[in-house]
Amino acid sequence: MAFGRFQDFLSGLVKRQRGLFFTGSEEASIDELLDKLMGTVGEVSAIVTARQVLDHYDDLTDDHKLGFFKNLEQNYNANQVAVKLAFEAYDEEPSSTNLNKLSKAAEPMRHELLRRLNSTPDAAHNLVGMRTDLRNYLRDNPELNSVDEDFVRLFSSWFGRGFLVLKTINWSTSAAVLERIIRYEAVHEIKDWDDLRSRIDPPNRRCFAFFHPALVDEPLIFVEVALLKDIPTSIDSILEDKGTGAIDSSEYSTAVFYSISNCQPGLQNISFGNFLIKQVVQELQGEFPSIKTFVTLSPISGLQAWLDTKTDLETPELIDLKNQVNALSLNKEATEEHGHLIKQVVFNYLLQAKKGKYPADPVARFHLGNGAYVYQLHTGADFSKKGLSQSRGAMVNYMYDLRYIEINHERYAIDGDIEFNDKLKSLLLEP
Repeated sequence: MAFGRFQDFLSGLVKRQRGLFFTGSEEASIDELLDKLMGTVGEVSAIVTARQVLDHYDDLTDDHKLGFFKNLEQNYNANQVAVKLAFEAYDEEPSSTNLNKLSKAAEPMRHELLRRLNSTPDAAHNLVGMRTDLRNYLRDNPELNSVDEDFVRLFSSWFGRGFLVLKTINWSTSAAVLERIIRYEAVHEIKDWDDLRSRIDPPNRRCFAFFHPALVDEPLIFVEVALLKDIPTSIDSILEDKGTGAIDSSEYSTAVFYSISNCQPGLQNISFGNFLIKQVVQELQGEFPSIKTFVTLSPISGLQAWLDTKTDLETPELIDLKNQVNALSLNKEATEEHGHLIKQVVFNYLLQAKKGKYPADPVARFHLGNGAYVYQLHTGADFSKKGLSQSRGAMVNYMYDLRYIEINHERYAIDGDIEFNDKLKSLLLEP
């Protein structure tokens, strides 16, 4: 509440002072406004100019937005002479003082520019949207990766764990937030308001989201949870359960994380999920002491793309397995008839398809990086169009065993080791 009142005060201040400080400057180009922002010394004039820059940016065409980012990359770097002098001083005397001076000199001017932009009310929303735009240009303009890295560095601080607020999403949550939950659901589409209610209102369902005080009514990431007696083997068993036959809560033994959605593309690569899972586990343990098993029912989003790709590193056995699965019809009947073959290719995909030393599959990277391990594989688990096309209907349980989360995380982070249930070992082909 205090943060909100202060933001309201600043917003009113900006509106009152904008005309006084900058009469006639509304026609200034965005480059001129950036120069003015970096040259201002008064706090009020700085926050007013920052709001002008952000408003002007929102009105730019795509081509002009690209030009804006190129300007940041070309003209807002560190001062080369200052860096050279600071390095020479540190090289001659490698003291902490000289190291700090070198670090300050080496910081791109973009950092200070972004900090000044963030000083104006509601800037966080604008800057997150700005990075969303920036990421659309990176493929064709790789030189802008340095600008993106600057956004990530600052966002990692501004959206740090200490600023995040965990909230329970239920049917009494504001309509604005619920509408965003429907829109941002990225794993299993929420068809309408009735579908949403079936996921958050029954007594055996929970939904949790992280919020940041600078982004009002905007969830950053949310997780949908089913409270069950057993580990599920298909997504339909969860999505088609409307909670009418809910059991006594003391009989819940398993919490299933069946959908985790990042809501803000502009915050990609800013880690929230590991904190979310751990805090949700604590919340559920406090509310339901009977729950001892924490597990996911996760899609295998990169499987089919991997099946369609060949590399020189694959063994003849793995190539043959992939060819066999690719030859199967993409329908429910073929999935049910050749379940063992699909299960085998899924397991080898999770363990052998790599992006660097880590799994190629993004969902696997997320959960394994948080300390979970591959527990069970299920074929015929998702017969939706999306489920068949991306993973031939297969899904996976990642187990969060609280006794081993930290050691699993360490092994994964250091060496890329993937822990899995020994019962799955027979499915693994020799790499």
